[in-house]
Amino acid sequence: MAASEGRLTTHVLDTATGKPAAGLSITLYRIEGERRTHLKTVSTNADGRCDTPMLAGDAFATGQYELVFFAGDYLRANGAELPEPAFLDEIPLRFGMAETSHYHVPLLLSPYGYSTYRGS
Repeated sequence: MAASEGRLTTHVLDTATGKPAAGLSITLYRIEGERRTHLKTVSTNADGRCDTPMLAGDAFATGQYELVFFAGDYLRANGAELPEPAFLDEIPLRFGMAETSHYHVPLLLSPYGYSTYRGS
């Protein structure tokens, strides 16, 4: 598989409402040792997905990455009553991509819990 065939995608589902998490901000970083390099910041669309892959084509490279989901901002904007400080505010997910293929890293979110997995 050529480097241009790898891609990273994500989406967010709000399990408290049973709906996609529209308008949630996500930041992507590349991790190299102690260095954390910002690659992009996006917001989810009405389907809880990003309009384009987080990484694709020549921008895709194997290595260690971190997605930061700004859950607290999303939850507050959608009427959740959160304590101060919120139990979940920024959710960092650090993961490795060891091969050039499709990595899908979704987030299932509620005000007091989340889960993730490598999807397809």
